[in-house]
Amino acid sequence: MIQANNVTLRLGKKALFEDVNIKFTEGNCYGLIGANGAGKSTFLKILSGALETTSGEVTMTPGQRLSVLEQDHFKYDAYQVLDTVIMGNARLYEIMKEKEAIYAKEDFSDEDGIRASELETEFAEMDGWDAETNAAMLLNGLGIETELHYAMMSDLDGNQKVKVLLAKALFGNPDILLLDEPTNHLDLDAIGWLEEFLINFNNTVIVVSHDRYFLNKVCTHIADIDYGKIQLYAGNYDFWYESSQLLIKQRKEANKKKEEQIKELQEFISRFSANASKSKQATSRKRALEKIQLDEIKPSSRKYPYIDFRPEREIGNDVLLVENLSKTINGEKVLDNISFIVGHDDKIAFVGSNELAKTTLFQILAGELEPDEGSYKWGVTTSQAYFPKDNTAEFDNDYNITEWLTGYSPVKDVTYVRGFLGRMLFAGEDGVKKVKVLSGGEKVRCLLSKMMISGANCLIFDEPTNHLDMESITALNEGMKKFPGVELFSCHDHQVVQTTANRIIELLPNGTMIDKITTYDEYLENDEMARKRTIYTKTTEDED
Repeated sequence: MIQANNVTLRLGKKALFEDVNIKFTEGNCYGLIGANGAGKSTFLKILSGALETTSGEVTMTPGQRLSVLEQDHFKYDAYQVLDTVIMGNARLYEIMKEKEAIYAKEDFSDEDGIRASELETEFAEMDGWDAETNAAMLLNGLGIETELHYAMMSDLDGNQKVKVLLAKALFGNPDILLLDEPTNHLDLDAIGWLEEFLINFNNTVIVVSHDRYFLNKVCTHIADIDYGKIQLYAGNYDFWYESSQLLIKQRKEANKKKEEQIKELQEFISRFSANASKSKQATSRKRALEKIQLDEIKPSSRKYPYIDFRPEREIGNDVLLVENLSKTINGEKVLDNISFIVGHDDKIAFVGSNELAKTTLFQILAGELEPDEGSYKWGVTTSQAYFPKDNTAEFDNDYNITEWLTGYSPVKDVTYVRGFLGRMLFAGEDGVKKVKVLSGGEKVRCLLSKMMISGANCLIFDEPTNHLDMESITALNEGMKKFPGVELFSCHDHQVVQTTANRIIELLPNGTMIDKITTYDEYLENDEMARKRTIYTKTTEDED
């Protein structure tokens, strides 16, 4: 158990948290949600002890171990992967290293023997003999292959380091687990594995995530940060949303009835306060009027952009023909003889662990990269807008936001352009901000503005939810669902894929593909059944 008692945190004159009291108990998974800047990551730092409060305190059950998902991807570059994971239980790792140092001594004394015996006892009590096996199971579950377990952390790429740090946080069955955006940079298989791990985890979990499907899958409670307070709700994210909206609706309806009652009382008092025969009744109603208090309904600090992709022209039957596309990147064949036809009603999600293959295909279809072999042809009625995963080149200039978007607008009118920026929450002086200093989320919203203003009827998205807050992801999800044109996209947000796609193309590690007209959940279900059949067949063959 861990709890915050009257916690206040002030940053200058601003109170980020004010007298927060909340308890997180064993056996529950709490989703910590709130608008950008509400203080979700800051509150996790307060709970972990990494950040001091202005007043109040955080307490936890004595003797319990707290584990945190670290964000510094270079901190452990001097260590082996397996050692890094075991460091998740600091005491166990200390024992292992002290044991190694003692046994490495040439002049092994009696005192060394006694100390080694003490360490061996503590080591066994902490399940130390299974430490490497347990660490390896976590790494394998997250997609880090066995041959990398003894590699140096410095040899891993960024996504692999994220997975190792997550395995480190999960290692050793911590009593309290704090996870800040654990699904970032994870592929869908790794996210699915993590979901199952947390569902079966029996201790306390507090997680910050922008992935609504993930929160729905793993959370037993939602802790909502708004206006410096934290309100606790039982249930997952969808239940919180429905409950919070219902509560606001009930308060508004209650206030409406009170306002009607106030109006009736005021009219009676106005009519009869000067009437001697009804003066007592008027006085009584004045007292009743004074007792009526309207409920304070603060507007949420959450802000939702308005995302609406409107094609300028209707798309024809001939959309896109891809024939025998192949491409090799740095000696690796990421696309191998890929062929497919896109119809005018298709919304295709490209899935699979081969991230480079998806990005390469989108770059080719957007005209930014040439294939080694094969061809593609867009229909004459089509127009395309492309959202790149790496947007660095888009913002490497000295334009402000308004100038930048005007360069892509068919209408060179500042008012027209600012209308699109306003939909994406760039208001007033935001229009003169230089694009090179924008945050990751602001750059994504700029790119979505560019796609909206283009009027294209074929949209290509390469991981558009990266860097977005939950409100922006929700708005993007709605915009993608109602778009009447063609969409080709990759996305790690399960809910976006499930609610948008009517066709799934999986790009396999060997550069080939699987193409199915189905929803994402149906595809995953069939894929799981196929895997089970493969395992069963292999087991039967082995037995024979």
